[in-house]
Amino acid sequence: MQLTRDEESALKGEQGEIMQMAYRILVATGEATDADKLISIEWAHLSGVNYNTIGDAGEEFLSSISKDARVKVKTTLNPMGFDIDNVSNYNLDKNFVLKQLSIKNSYEAIGVTPSFSCIPYEIFNIPKKNTQVAFAESNAAIHANSYDNLKTNKESAFSALASAITGKSPYSSLRKDDSPNLSIRMKINDPTELTYGMLGFFAGKMGDTSVNISGLEEMDKRQCKAMCGGMGTSGTCAKFLFDKDEPGIEKIDFDEKEVQNVYDELNTAEKGDIITLGSPQLGLDEISDLANKLKGRSFKKRCMVFTPRTVKEQARKIGYTNELERAGCEILSDCCTCLTPLINKDSVDVVTTNSIKGAFYLKNSNGVDINLKSLSRIIEEETG
Repeated sequence: MQLTRDEESALKGEQGEIMQMAYRILVATGEATDADKLISIEWAHLSGVNYNTIGDAGEEFLSSISKDARVKVKTTLNPMGFDIDNVSNYNLDKNFVLKQLSIKNSYEAIGVTPSFSCIPYEIFNIPKKNTQVAFAESNAAIHANSYDNLKTNKESAFSALASAITGKSPYSSLRKDDSPNLSIRMKINDPTELTYGMLGFFAGKMGDTSVNISGLEEMDKRQCKAMCGGMGTSGTCAKFLFDKDEPGIEKIDFDEKEVQNVYDELNTAEKGDIITLGSPQLGLDEISDLANKLKGRSFKKRCMVFTPRTVKEQARKIGYTNELERAGCEILSDCCTCLTPLINKDSVDVVTTNSIKGAFYLKNSNGVDINLKSLSRIIEEETG
């Protein structure tokens, strides 16, 4: 892999230990992905925020570099493990709280914007077409490549952090023009956001780095996010293309049989103890839609709604949060359904959700059973 003189200098340690470490990560990543050079990026979005994910080793590493490391480009951040405004309401382990706050403080010290959101594409301005970015959050990387006309690989927590510190990333895989090796034909009539999540989950399993989807009607934001969230959980595929079938590539159908297969894999119960909405987190349009659907209705059981802090503040000014809270919703910022200690098998047996991403992580990481329903069914069956 070719490096510039400045990059070689950093790799040799002539620009300090932090830069040397970051370039070592990028060079190793580049060599593993057949990159021929490093290129400049304009935006990094980091994962590796939740203490449940990175543990003591991650917390100690971030603390150790926070005195000297500084990001070179716009850098935003994934959700952490709790909403800092109401952490005292959830009887969380004191060590978890202290370690999570240490991680938060370390990221802020190196210049990261404390967005704590998995939907940066909804709360920040999107750069111009073909801008190179480095997104570690899987649904955000897929959204960037597929809908925002940006270019990113499906970064790891380490590679995205190294990119933030250096402003560089290996030029490989989806950063180059990439052609799909598979075309999936949508064969479901009247799909819900849950169906689109299942389509993404299926495509992620079947595709390589990118996959073409045909037969789709115009999608709204919820369906788009559901596809990205579903794909991000099930494989390495990180880009949808649409209606660009090429001769010679394999074509398969996504039909009722495949919907049932995904449902059978993730749905493990017929009734939930609590409801979670927001994986990926809900944007302002979704909060507005939920508030309208809940007018005159109230949840019969606990419902946790996850949204970025900036969206929650906007929704409060408009009046949406009053409607949601009246209907019995707990509105949480800074965190997400996935991997949060707010939901665990010691206190919850089954979670009802309309999210494939949420279902996957709640089942496989939090160890709870899942009741999958579309939002319309949740409103119909779980409110009165």
